[in-house]
Amino acid sequence: MKTEKYTISVYSENNLGLLNRIATIFLKRHINIESLTVSGSEIEHVSRFIIVVDISEEQVKKIIGQIEKQVEVIKAYYHTNDECIFLQSALFKIKSSLLFEERQIQNIIKNSNAQIVTVSPEFFVIEKSGRREEIDALYDDLSVYGIMQFVRSGRISVTKEEMKISELLRKQLN
Repeated sequence: MKTEKYTISVYSENNLGLLNRIATIFLKRHINIESLTVSGSEIEHVSRFIIVVDISEEQVKKIIGQIEKQVEVIKAYYHTNDECIFLQSALFKIKSSLLFEERQIQNIIKNSNAQIVTVSPEFFVIEKSGRREEIDALYDDLSVYGIMQFVRSGRISVTKEEMKISELLRKQLN
């Protein structure tokens, strides 16, 4: 069975317990969730889950069907990487002394299109948004100097093709 990375978008009401029930759908099928992000959507009072998995198209179709059976779910979609524009964000906390002692760090920040978001006497924080590979490369470059803390967001994405989801959701909610 050929697997591929899919981005699943789930539009739902924001109800307690839904995240657990959606995660259980993947757990029962022994499918690893590579990334999970939940946020508001373009429609007021509607949440959007973005779930990234590496599975077959047959499996993703079954999962979409199971997700849509949840009462609070308005609509679920799946897309391949080629059909989406996506990125992640990461924060790196580094000792402040290195910013001035190691000139190469400034070059690494500049060359990776990262930004310094805060500086204190003890540490500074770098923010990088981009593809996973770009964040991994910056991590590798900075790890030589020591990273005090690191955190990465889940994937966020929009589709390349127009999705008339806003219109569909407004009709369903009225």
